[in-house]
Amino acid sequence: MKDIGAFLDALVKDPTLDPARFAVTGVSYGGYMCYATATHYSPRLKGANCYVAISNFVTFLENTQSYRRDLRRVEYGDERDPKQRAKLIEISPLTSVDKINLPLLIATGGNDPRVPASEADQIIKAVRGKGGTVWHLLAQNDGHVFRKKENEDYYFWASVLFWKQMLLGGGR
Repeated sequence: MKDIGAFLDALVKDPTLDPARFAVTGVSYGGYMCYATATHYSPRLKGANCYVAISNFVTFLENTQSYRRDLRRVEYGDERDPKQRAKLIEISPLTSVDKINLPLLIATGGNDPRVPASEADQIIKAVRGKGGTVWHLLAQNDGHVFRKKENEDYYFWASVLFWKQMLLGGGR
């Protein structure tokens, strides 16, 4: 996260860029980083486009397909260990949702075996519950990263509209 803050600091110094129009996007683990960036740097961003993203490491590990669980535990830590569970909860964007003060576009595959749709559902509920703006695209017939042309196209055009409104229009 400190690297992202340093990157934003460097971008602000570039006179060819408009710091009032910075935003973030990410897919899968990058989607987690998208949410995490939104929790740490909301005041410096106009929006976040988080695609098939982990919002809570504990619920992710509990709900990802069983064939993936042990591999992900090696990567992220074992949520069954109380000390590790506490750390995973601490670094999960859902824990700091109160710090997200920018519009989100969240894209989710309804049949995603890697990052279940429940990861999107819980952060959408939390952000909207505190009055935040969330655009949500749920492709019921797709999985992790859209493969069906109609979903890819819809996501592309929804993203264009989202960015047009957030970066060029009035926002929220």
